[in-house]
Amino acid sequence: MDIWMLPLLALAGVLAGWLNVLAGGGSMVSVLAMLFMGIPGPIANGTFRVAILAQNFTAVTSFRQRGFSDFRLSLSLAAAASVGAMAGAMVGVQLSGLWFNRALGLVMVGVLILMATDWGRATPQPAQETPGGPKNLVLGHILMVGAGLWGGFIQIGVGFIFMPILARVMGIDLVRVNMHKVFIVMVYTSIALLVFASQGGVLWSAGLALAFGHAIGAWLGVRSAVLKGDKLIRRVFMLMISALVVKLLFFP
Repeated sequence: MDIWMLPLLALAGVLAGWLNVLAGGGSMVSVLAMLFMGIPGPIANGTFRVAILAQNFTAVTSFRQRGFSDFRLSLSLAAAASVGAMAGAMVGVQLSGLWFNRALGLVMVGVLILMATDWGRATPQPAQETPGGPKNLVLGHILMVGAGLWGGFIQIGVGFIFMPILARVMGIDLVRVNMHKVFIVMVYTSIALLVFASQGGVLWSAGLALAFGHAIGAWLGVRSAVLKGDKLIRRVFMLMISALVVKLLFFP
């Protein structure tokens, strides 16, 4: 790819990383940027995993430095999600360009629905370090397998799945929801990236440029207490995604 594209990808990555740490949906920015630069959909799907890995490693480190970590619970949740992620990634690498575009279009329709409702938003819980009762803990781990399947397959919008599981099902407060989310995604993304890379589905130059931006965005996201301009960002996202859905489904 042309060298001038790399700084643009890095800038897109800053916004994507910031959004991903705070809530979700930022991966759409990275994928959209690559698609508009002419990178095929299946390659973009593998490439931006490099950035997701860098972003979440940075976020985990930042949370740890600020005194937020529970590696025991994070690791068990990540193990459950990784089972699904392995299966999802193996399906993702098999998709041709046309079928990937169609799948991505349908996934984005789902993301639009989540963004238009309250389901994709984690309901703030009272500050607490541990989840609810044993049933909540078991159910949370079971649902993590399905969330990991989505994440391994296409990743986009996975934050809108993780946050309600952690907050509503397991009863974890919002700060620790993000703390666990970034650790879980870091672990299963390592596995998914290996699957995509083994099949030649990663454009490393673009991935590293995005990774640089995502890491900066994650660093900023951990330090942002409130997502300002949330309504405006959601409206712009919905308009942007709607246009891309029409292109992917009807003008592949």
